[in-house]
Amino acid sequence: MRTGVRLGVDVGRARIGVARTDPSGMIATPVETVPRAASGSADVDAILGHVAELDAVEVVVGLPLSLSGADTLSTGDAREFAAAIAARCPVPVRLVDERLSTVSAQTALRASGRKGKRQRSVIDQVAAVIIVQHALELERSSGLPPGHLVSAPVADGGAGDRPDTDERR
Repeated sequence: MRTGVRLGVDVGRARIGVARTDPSGMIATPVETVPRAASGSADVDAILGHVAELDAVEVVVGLPLSLSGADTLSTGDAREFAAAIAARCPVPVRLVDERLSTVSAQTALRASGRKGKRQRSVIDQVAAVIIVQHALELERSSGLPPGHLVSAPVADGGAGDRPDTDERR
């Protein structure tokens, strides 16, 4: 298991949940909820600020897939946001399957007594915790970095991600 702080990111249309791991990669905790920028790059700037402040070794962005593994309406948005981070980030950015992370976060918050509008302020952070914790578990079980490494946007304006050459699915 690699050491170092990982930053977890749950990309939403209105908000972005951010979580971090401890340096040993054992547990994840919420950091903040960043408002999604309608224009400009304030949201990406906020993520990069956390990368620098926490001396993170990688950023893990949740990739929302359907239960069947197919892309959803939000999949492209998450890929684009991850590529925007990767274009300016000094550490690797990875996309990790986040199926049911928001549902799990809502269930956990309801069980703790948070409901409705009070829940919205932290649900994205809890989803980010679940995403980065899942990435840690994947790495512990396989011995490999989790998910897909995101490449920065290419010259034609497209962005992509590629699996690591040693990645197992």
